[in-house]
Amino acid sequence: MSSSATAEVRPLTAREFEQFRRLAYENFGLDLREGKQTLVAARLGKQVQKLNFRSFNEYYRYVLEDRTGDALRALIDALTTNHTSFFREPAHFDFLRGTILPGVRGRGRIAIWSAACSTGEEPYSIAFSVLEELGEAAPDKVHILATDISTRVLAEAECAAYPSARFAGIPPQQLHRYLLRGEGRFKNWYRVKPEVRGMIEFRRLNLMESFSHLGAFPVIFCRNVMIYFDRPTQQDLVNRLAASLEPGGYLLIGHAESLNAVRHPLQYIRPAIYKKAEGRAGR
Repeated sequence: MSSSATAEVRPLTAREFEQFRRLAYENFGLDLREGKQTLVAARLGKQVQKLNFRSFNEYYRYVLEDRTGDALRALIDALTTNHTSFFREPAHFDFLRGTILPGVRGRGRIAIWSAACSTGEEPYSIAFSVLEELGEAAPDKVHILATDISTRVLAEAECAAYPSARFAGIPPQQLHRYLLRGEGRFKNWYRVKPEVRGMIEFRRLNLMESFSHLGAFPVIFCRNVMIYFDRPTQQDLVNRLAASLEPGGYLLIGHAESLNAVRHPLQYIRPAIYKKAEGRAGR
């Protein structure tokens, strides 16, 4: 590693771009198409400078040689965005409350998977929706598994503290029921209440690896992650997600995503909502 923090970084070459492109695809399924060189140079350039390297190739070798995996995880953090918000794409939460939860209300235990959960807004929105629909029984009845490839965003999600601006548009009664208002230097922050946090298990998971051990779910949220994948990777992921749905279970994807171009066994219900056939074997 260079000791000069101010040395100018050499521009990203075509060969270096191809190295990072292959690394991201093989490890994370991330499809960095031609034309993304400027984006890759800008985002990874910050890592190169932070670590005081003189070239992207030095940084590439560093990532390959790091046996902890931390450098590889930092690379994917740099290349992907984690934009999310509470009740993002609200039609999904209306459908959860109005259709999915009434259909499973009678069972003893309900498991919901929030894949690619980012900084936690999605699984907490799911928890709020479940509490609104099922009431006081929800904490003992519902288990939400929230996974992401990034340990950084998972740490933020587990902390469950957010600036008050993130909750714009959420009814005051929900804020009071599910959040604690910060005081002193945290006066413009909220933290999710312990009983709500207790409904969620956060776990690191790379969707490119097997997740069959997680079991089957009546509903899986996997939203706004497939936009990073090419068609073969999307098809593989969707079919593995379908295998992880219970018969009659629902897969919710992002509204910017579509399954029209991939082969899968799911039934289209409405935009960004798909259903597994009733009675179909799990795997």
